[in-house]
Amino acid sequence: MAKLTKKRKKVLDLVDPDKAYTLSEALELVKSISTTSFDASVDLDIRLGVDPRKANEMVRGSVTLPHGTGKTKKVLVLCTPDKEEEAKAAGADYVGLDEYIQKIKGGWTDVDVVITMPSVMPKVGALGRILGPRGLMPNPKTGTVTMDIAGAVNLVKAGKIDFKVDKHGIIHTAVGRVSFSAEKLVENAAELLNLINKMKPASSKGTYMKSVYVSSTMSMGVKIDTKKFA
Repeated sequence: MAKLTKKRKKVLDLVDPDKAYTLSEALELVKSISTTSFDASVDLDIRLGVDPRKANEMVRGSVTLPHGTGKTKKVLVLCTPDKEEEAKAAGADYVGLDEYIQKIKGGWTDVDVVITMPSVMPKVGALGRILGPRGLMPNPKTGTVTMDIAGAVNLVKAGKIDFKVDKHGIIHTAVGRVSFSAEKLVENAAELLNLINKMKPASSKGTYMKSVYVSSTMSMGVKIDTKKFA
C-alpha cells in the first residue's frame, strides 16, 4: 500500500468523503485543500437525472457569473464587414470571416468562444466537425448566434459561460479560481445551480439533481448537499 504524503493526509483529515456539505462549507474546504502552485480553477460536476440522447431532456444554456470566472476569454467573432467595428469596439480578440474560416479548417482553434450572426451560419455550419467536439460551435440558445454582436461579446467578457450536459448527463464547468473569496465562489456557484434547477425538463422523472461535487484543479471532489437546489 502506497504511503500517504503529508499533503494527502491533511486533505483526508479535512474532508469526509461520505458527508454532503453546504455550498459554503464545500467551497471553503476546496480553497483550503488546493495545493497547486498556480491559481487553480474551481469546478462543479453536476450529475442530472436526464437522458441527453432525448432532445427534450438536453439541458444546455448560459449564465453570467456575478464575479466572472477569473479567466479572460479569447473571443472570435465571425461576421460580415459591416459588423467588424462593432465587434472590435466591444473587445473581441479576433474579427473577420473567410480568413478565419480557412484558419479553422486548417486546425486553428485557439479561442474560448466563437460568436457569429444568423446570415453567415451557412458558412460557419461547415465548421461543425471541428468546432462541435471542442464546444466552440455557435448556438442561438447560448446567445452566440445573434445580431447583437457587441452585447454578446460584452457578456462573455463579463463572465458569461455556456454549459450543457455531456452524454453521461453531467455538466462540468468552472465557477472561479482558488484565489476568489469563498463568498464570491458561493455566489457564482449558486447562480449556476439555481438556473440549472429551473431548467428541469418536464419529461425528467425521479431525482433531477442527483449529485454535485466541487473541486479545484488536481484536488479531490467535495460533495455538496443538493437539497437546497432540489
